[in-house]
Amino acid sequence: MPNLIHLLQEYGVLIVFAIVLIEQIGMPIPAYPILIVAGALSVDGDFSWPAVLAAAIFACLLSDGFWFRMGRFYGKRILKLLCRISLSPDYCVSQTEDSFTKWGPKMLIVAKFIPGFNTIASPLAGAMGTRYQVFLGYSVLGGALWSGTGILIGAFFHSSIDSVLTTLSDLGSTALMVLLALLALFVSYKYVERKRFRQSVQIDRVTVDDFKQLMEEGHDPVLVDARSVTAQMLEPAIPGALLFKGGEPSTEIIALDKRRHIVVYCSCPNDVTAAQVAKELKAHGFTLARPLHGGLDAWNARFGTPEPAANEAIDTAPAA
Repeated sequence: MPNLIHLLQEYGVLIVFAIVLIEQIGMPIPAYPILIVAGALSVDGDFSWPAVLAAAIFACLLSDGFWFRMGRFYGKRILKLLCRISLSPDYCVSQTEDSFTKWGPKMLIVAKFIPGFNTIASPLAGAMGTRYQVFLGYSVLGGALWSGTGILIGAFFHSSIDSVLTTLSDLGSTALMVLLALLALFVSYKYVERKRFRQSVQIDRVTVDDFKQLMEEGHDPVLVDARSVTAQMLEPAIPGALLFKGGEPSTEIIALDKRRHIVVYCSCPNDVTAAQVAKELKAHGFTLARPLHGGLDAWNARFGTPEPAANEAIDTAPAA
């Protein structure tokens, strides 16, 4: 195996560009250590730090631009896809939506520092209709801040990092095996974390047909929309549904009869937000609270997409 330091010195800028691009696209390969190493080597003149910074920013911009366009053309669907394939727990979309609603596209400046946020922020900006010039400006600022910070850390601690690199170089292929093992441990940890999270929201679910049957039997079930404010802007709520805006249940929900059937829905993978809210409602004494299997997508597929409206009666008749 070629000397590790020589390899970084020979192909450093290209390696930085490739690894940053792969990580920003969404693959579980940490790029920050490469930026730190590049910053350390730039102190001794082995690297040109402006070239490393430019390569990293360009890689970030390519990835961000791609996901922005995906969000612009495919909207909520691309967000659901990213959350399904993400190693982070499935609540990543709703958390990012809430942050984006509060701060707007300025969140792109710090998004790369927040695990799970970075992959979702750019397509969400596209889905929310952010102007391309605004997105481009914040994306460049975010990429420069993230990349520059890594390079500065490496430059500041360059003496210590040089010692680590020398040790890794002396280990040769053993170092590569150690790095691969650490990567495998990281992926395994994220997989276990996601599996545990899904197990934590295991709860009996109600299908759309179950809901319709409850209506026909005169139980008058209540629908609760557990989506984020941003998700409600992207897709209208089911007419008549009560809104659960996070935190404690609203006064409208608390005033309901605790023996009444409550069906909670969201638009997130595996109904995780709806399951969390249903469990919270159960803790408040609503023993018949359950999430809707398939969420808003299942409802729309069965009854058609509702028009934006407020306080309308629930119509369970199939769309023509």
